Amino acid sequence: MKRWTAALLLAAVLLPAAGCTKKQQQTGQAGADMASLGSATGSVAGIHWSIPKRWSEQGQRPMRVATYAIPAAEGDAETGECAVYYFGKDQGGTVDQNIERWISQFEPSGVPARSVKDVNGMKVTLVQVAGAYLAPAGPMMQSSGKKDNFRLLGAIVEGPEGLVFYKFTGPAKTVAGAEGEFSAMVESLAKI
Repeated sequence: MKRWTAALLLAAVLLPAAGCTKKQQQTGQAGADMASLGSATGSVAGIHWSIPKRWSEQGQRPMRVATYAIPAAEGDAETGECAVYYFGKDQGGTVDQNIERWISQFEPSGVPARSVKDVNGMKVTLVQVAGAYLAPAGPMMQSSGKKDNFRLLGAIVEGPEGLVFYKFTGPAKTVAGAEGEFSAMVESLAKI
């Protein structure tokens, strides 16, 4: 009887540790940056996420669920910005249409990267673009001037109530410095 109790106790201790190791392997770099997340959260369309500690929430903006300001890296004159959009179920265009729109907002310096992953049972399409950002603004999304050496990290989540869009833009160095935080935020996505 004592052997069974000892075996069960050992299994109870080892199994969760094995699960953590597997999760850390699946999340890669994001796993290392999960500590960068704060206690503040956002939610829309049946999903929620954790907001990185260094990011500050901005006031209301047209068509946005949330806007976060990301501190500028040393030497960068401009901060980064992560905008979260949700237009309603079956609204806002397809995943491909939005990725093409984001890519068209740049004069790319290379081939944009695109990948798909599963995050807590939801399909997430990721995109990265670098180059001269045409800085679209206003209701017609006209360029407000070219910004050289910018990057975009994007995530489109197929949530329970429709697509949710995360668009992080900024100077390349600033975006690189917060890339792990963006990845950790994406990894934190969960259904409500």
